Amino acid sequence: MRRGVAVSHVEGIGLGLRIEIAERTLSEPPAALRFVEIHPENYMRRGGRFRSVLERALDRFPVLSHGLTMGFGSSDPFDRDYLADLRELLRRIGAPWHSDHACFASADGVFAHDLLPLPWCERTLQTMTRRFEEARDALGVPLAVENVSYYAPSDRDETSEVEFLVALLERTDGLLLLDVNNVYVNARNFGFDARAFLDRIPAGRIVQLHVAGHLVRDDGLRIDTHGEAVCDDVYALLEHVLRRIGPRPVLLERDQSFPSWEALCAEIERLDAIYRRAVAHWQACQEAAQ
Repeated sequence: MRRGVAVSHVEGIGLGLRIEIAERTLSEPPAALRFVEIHPENYMRRGGRFRSVLERALDRFPVLSHGLTMGFGSSDPFDRDYLADLRELLRRIGAPWHSDHACFASADGVFAHDLLPLPWCERTLQTMTRRFEEARDALGVPLAVENVSYYAPSDRDETSEVEFLVALLERTDGLLLLDVNNVYVNARNFGFDARAFLDRIPAGRIVQLHVAGHLVRDDGLRIDTHGEAVCDDVYALLEHVLRRIGPRPVLLERDQSFPSWEALCAEIERLDAIYRRAVAHWQACQEAAQ
């Protein structure tokens, strides 16, 4: 049983609890910070500083959980010990849901240490549905899938990315962790309309949002790195989504090339201003419709 802050309803702006910035996050959080998110793989079967950081976080913030290693598209059944350890951690932090990625990360027992895309086809959909339901049954909490970035098209695609995601959510009765930056990166790299993509996602399926920065190479290819500042276009897309779906937890992902603490706090404050403006618009529309 977790102690400290109760997790009954989470919204507003959050930050990934990365060990490089954990001390400042917990001792000098920006006023707008409402929650933190962990990668559970960093805290399972670990003590020392990682355990101490997590305990301090649980005393101060709601803590959400976002996994890196399941990959619902992997053909191998999940490791039962991993699922048992993850279930215990989710219980310990009082996680309202858990999320992982619409990709594959392992094959024949070999782990790739990357989020690898799969073709959007019926065979992939069947595999992801089985893995998603297997994980949800084992973990005992609602489960969300996150859309990923990719850098090469597949000649085995039978549908579009957004149609595939919608079908997966409907078939599993699952939730979506919507990564706005990944949609933007893919849209710029492959020439589709990011807003049309976002508008196609059923609002009621979206449980959380991610935003991050990405690298633009000299040849124009955009790579999701979580190591740069969020760009203006992604801020605009985030506001567009929030005006349509209303309040949801929004996480700023920063995993490397950390800026000054003041610069990171400024990003959180900018996100909070966008969040408040968008949610106010959504609330006004709800009231006008009554």
